[in-house]
Amino acid sequence: MKELLHIAIKAAIKGGEEILDVYDSDFEVEYKDDKSPLTLADKKSNAIIESYLANTHIPVLSEEGREISYEERKDWERLWVVDPLDGTKEFVKRNGEFTVNIALAENNKPVLGVIYVPVKRDLYFGASGIGAYKTEGSVFDSMDVESSTIDDIIQASKRMPIETSRSVFTVIGSRSHMSEETEAYVNELRADKGEIEIISAGSAIKLCLVAEGVADEYPRFAPTMEWDTCAGHAIANCAGKTVIDHATQSEMVYNRENLVNNWFIVK
Repeated sequence: MKELLHIAIKAAIKGGEEILDVYDSDFEVEYKDDKSPLTLADKKSNAIIESYLANTHIPVLSEEGREISYEERKDWERLWVVDPLDGTKEFVKRNGEFTVNIALAENNKPVLGVIYVPVKRDLYFGASGIGAYKTEGSVFDSMDVESSTIDDIIQASKRMPIETSRSVFTVIGSRSHMSEETEAYVNELRADKGEIEIISAGSAIKLCLVAEGVADEYPRFAPTMEWDTCAGHAIANCAGKTVIDHATQSEMVYNRENLVNNWFIVK
């Protein structure tokens, strides 16, 4: 598991470097069939990530390879679930709140997750039997990930959840998608918890902030895909949190026939 985690971390950081090359340029935006934006950054990040993961001989399900049929992947006991650029809308807005997401699922359960925030260089990661950690971007000023061991990276990181003096119940919402259902749910929480602070963030950072302890809950009553959540789900689990499928009232599972997630709550 440590070896796979190290490969995923290196892949995520290299993917982030490819993204920043495009981010710092006058890039163009294309639109996919579902009208969501796609940039050269998605494609370059995906290519470098897949080159790293190819060495593991574990199949990859990614946003860029979403057309793989369920018949082909339904018997995969192990698979990488990858979003080479999560938060493309945030990327296009140039607000820095986008991530690289790499997860490993075994028997439909997330067991390893890496989320890298290229602009801040913050790294969140977790794996079964290892725990959940945050590596501050400043750590990489003096650390070369390629030559460092996974134990070096863990030692330079903070274990999550990170202790906080926060006393107000905090809910995290989406920077781009605050639905009526989410507002209704927050109002229910307010009736139960009293004062509530609401914070916003883009992309998979939201799941990381619950794992970190910055927020108590992240309700998502709007569409997402498996690759949007699998890495964050693994990290949250390793930090002692859960990702509950609102429809089944059980932990969300992966490599489903329908790759669109049901509504969910992280807490």
